[in-house]
Amino acid sequence: MSSSYPVNPGLVLPGEAGDTPGLKARLARAERINKTRSLLLVLPLLAFILVFFLLPIGSMLMRSVENPTLSAQMPRTAQALLAWDGRALPGEALYASVGEEILGLVDSGQLDLVGSDLNRVRSGLKSLFAKSARELAKAPPPPGRYREELSRIDVRWTKLDTWSQLKAMAPAHSAIHYLAALDLQYDEHGEVARQPESRRLYVEVLAKTLGITLGITLLCMVLAYPLAWMLATLPARSANVLMILVLLPFWTSLLVRTSAWMVILQSNGVLNATLLKLGLLNQPLDLMFNMTGTVIAMTHILLPFMVLPLYSVMKSIDQSYIRAAHSMGASSLRTFLRIYFPLSLPGLSAGGILVFILAIGYYITPALVGGRTGQMISNFIAYHMQTSLNWGLAAALGSLLLLIVLFLYWLYDRVVGISNLKLG
Repeated sequence: MSSSYPVNPGLVLPGEAGDTPGLKARLARAERINKTRSLLLVLPLLAFILVFFLLPIGSMLMRSVENPTLSAQMPRTAQALLAWDGRALPGEALYASVGEEILGLVDSGQLDLVGSDLNRVRSGLKSLFAKSARELAKAPPPPGRYREELSRIDVRWTKLDTWSQLKAMAPAHSAIHYLAALDLQYDEHGEVARQPESRRLYVEVLAKTLGITLGITLLCMVLAYPLAWMLATLPARSANVLMILVLLPFWTSLLVRTSAWMVILQSNGVLNATLLKLGLLNQPLDLMFNMTGTVIAMTHILLPFMVLPLYSVMKSIDQSYIRAAHSMGASSLRTFLRIYFPLSLPGLSAGGILVFILAIGYYITPALVGGRTGQMISNFIAYHMQTSLNWGLAAALGSLLLLIVLFLYWLYDRVVGISNLKLG
């Protein structure tokens, strides 16, 4: 049976032998144009990420392993230290290199700078170099007498520990800052050992920071869940008023909010004065300049970041599931545990990871409200960046914090799955 439809003899169907190379070339050219156009559209974002995100992180990672003071300012000494086996006190040649280059630093005016850089890694080296420079400048020893003269100037030149610390700082790149960030050091035999107990600080602060961050995240979950449920279930007019109250902190500066908590939590502040007036307390609560104040202020500040993802997910939950469960005889508790809570978990997990990442790097609130005992690792990073100028240690602490966050993010992805995140 023949078809009644006319056939156009000039029509060429795709895939038939009549396909021309010209058509394929035009299709390939159109595809290249679309890809180029898409790339141009995302190029500003890629440039922004590269300049303001990847390059600073790369610079921080490089700074954390850089230790160029000895290799750049005292190259002969650095090379001799790298060749020294570290088992016994060095010979006259290494003493001579140190003495001569210390005198050279005095002539170039770089002695104070080098001493300060070394002192940030190992306390006491600045005073050792300054004292040795003063004595050597009075009467430089003849060749072959540097070991004797330096040993006479300061007994530290006769200790293996001093030379071991200098040897650890001889390479231009090393892990010495990471060791310090983990409360470790090189001992007199060049082996990695724990620092004296009086100098151990950063591991405890890192553990405290992680513990406080997890605690704040859990507190935000507990407080935000019923609030988000109310927002999702109340009538629109009431929900809008409540949403304004939730978003109100976003309209206020972080510094202003932190200052307000300082007014509220201090010994003669609003909270203590009210409780004392009501007769609920005999003496003011100690809520300022400790970890309690830090937790309270940070929980309030970060709470909206937990509420919004939860609200977004809860608002999209189909209420017919709840009604179906009730119609089949399920109690309200059983319906919540078996249906509503699992459906809201993507919002809870999204808010949790958002709050955790924000909290672990907080600086202003712990610095103002926490005082000495309420500070977190970010405060110590800022101290080394701004006050002690030990940028290598600050970069090492920041890198460790970054690695911890990446590890926890990877663990979260393995347990929950990034595909379950719902931010809106």
